[in-house]
Amino acid sequence: MDSASIMVWSVLFGGIGIGYFMYGKKQKAIVPFCTGLALFVYPYFMPNVTLLLAVGVVLVAIPYFIKL
Repeated sequence: MDSASIMVWSVLFGGIGIGYFMYGKKQKAIVPFCTGLALFVYPYFMPNVTLLLAVGVVLVAIPYFIKL
């Protein structure tokens, strides 16, 4: 169950990351662009579901709080 959960959450955060990446590229906004890159790379390095969710939620919230 743990590996299936990691796979599902990775796909979800990767999809959100692609959205941020495309938005950042189109608008030439550095924060969503870099956050998008981070969202579809970081799941490869997460050992468990709890850490994956914690880091994912923080990364998804970054563009909301940081406006450059």
